[in-house]
Amino acid sequence: MSSGPDGLPPLLLKRLKHSLAGPLAMIYTQLLSVAAVPDEWKQAIITPVFKKGATGNVTNYRPISLTCVPCKIMERVISRQMYSFFQQNKIIHKAQHGFVKGNSTCTNLLESLNDWTLSFNDKHGVTIVYIDFSRAFDTVSQKKLIDARLTSYGIGGNLLNWLRNFICGRTHQTRIGSAMSSIAKLFSGVIQGSGLGPLLFLTYINELIEIMESCGVTIKLFADDAKVYAEINDNRDVEKLQHALDLLVKWAELWQLKIATNKCFTMNIGKIPSSVLLTGIDYCIEDFILPSVLSCRDLGVIVSSDLSYREHINAIVQKAHQRANMILKCFVCKDIKVLVRAYHTYVRPILEYNSVVWSPILKCEIDALERVQRRFTKRLRGMNLLSYTDRLIRLELNTLELRRLHNDLIMCYKIVFGLIDLNFTGFFAFSPAVVTRGHQYKLYKSRVKGARNTFFTSRVINAWNYLSSDTVNFNSLRSFKRTIALSDFSTFVKASMV
Repeated sequence: MSSGPDGLPPLLLKRLKHSLAGPLAMIYTQLLSVAAVPDEWKQAIITPVFKKGATGNVTNYRPISLTCVPCKIMERVISRQMYSFFQQNKIIHKAQHGFVKGNSTCTNLLESLNDWTLSFNDKHGVTIVYIDFSRAFDTVSQKKLIDARLTSYGIGGNLLNWLRNFICGRTHQTRIGSAMSSIAKLFSGVIQGSGLGPLLFLTYINELIEIMESCGVTIKLFADDAKVYAEINDNRDVEKLQHALDLLVKWAELWQLKIATNKCFTMNIGKIPSSVLLTGIDYCIEDFILPSVLSCRDLGVIVSSDLSYREHINAIVQKAHQRANMILKCFVCKDIKVLVRAYHTYVRPILEYNSVVWSPILKCEIDALERVQRRFTKRLRGMNLLSYTDRLIRLELNTLELRRLHNDLIMCYKIVFGLIDLNFTGFFAFSPAVVTRGHQYKLYKSRVKGARNTFFTSRVINAWNYLSSDTVNFNSLRSFKRTIALSDFSTFVKASMV
């Protein structure tokens, strides 16, 4: 594992944790009591991590700071205490899903799509504006973060002074291979790759949510990834959304965050009234007219204006086939266990990322996804003459469709029992019927149509209500996962097993 400026690898402290815990606790207590940060802890080695696009463009890399491991441990301790304080006082807004316990990209998308499908089902149109902040973590004003934002949220005393010393006066070097750049001073931003950086950024951007909601629009955030949306029923709703965008621009200017207008756009979902369309809708950010798109990538999932996922499924199927072919072609070892493990690691996550959001119900799409696993297993040594069912038994694999169904049920369990930060009443309602068979947590299924009918909240209910307390253990998530894996869901499977 990579070490920071002090040359101490994380594995060393992990192996000696029982011996070092006491001395480190004493050091941390003393440092915090006088708000001191050692100079070496303010140094960082920057490792560029490629994101996407052209590899020759330096803007397509994310700078990750490698700092001293003892400092990271102290950061984590402070971060947990600060996060607990923010949670107890309800400071971090529920619309923020990044780096927040019980939230993820999946919860962000589920909440958004829950709103959009409800509007779609009621024949209302929704306009979504996707906002991109340019290098948001690196452009945070350190002075405003410390003196304005953290102070207003109740952080003070030695902790505030320690944070000020920790953030200000930092230096860094970029390392590529064995080459090191010259030392440069850091005048803005929170440290990416640190224990405190994400939490500090959440406090910095938190106020934006309240400003947007005061305008009557909805905003969802995953760290700095933002989308603002509102139902559009008349021209007043258009003006409301534009007013919210104007306030967003003013807020960004005040807090010194730059909006990458060339990466911002809008997307309409559902039926926008013709009276609104005839007037011509042009949403603007900094006098830049935002283009309207028919589909976009939202936190890794391609969302279309008709709320279908054909484009997303086609994209991940193509990528998964390429990755599977590369494994079979490039791996020198042809041992089946090694190849299947590589498939688990490099292929299946592509096909299952946030599947509860986009899981298909059309047989052609289900088969397209299943074909990746079917083709890969058939090309393994000694498997080409076996049926798909026999190959899965031999390799101890489940169908991808069954795995998606399990993922749906697990997410439903988490929502029903409050294991994640999603409001149960916003997604489900318990069945009013007296339960005499099955289990006591049955859900009510209302009549819906269109995109709402294929959405998670409707799609999962039949399988959830099918569960029986005789075979499924609801006492804990671990027991639930173990027992549904042994249950028979053949009536819910559509994919061909030939």
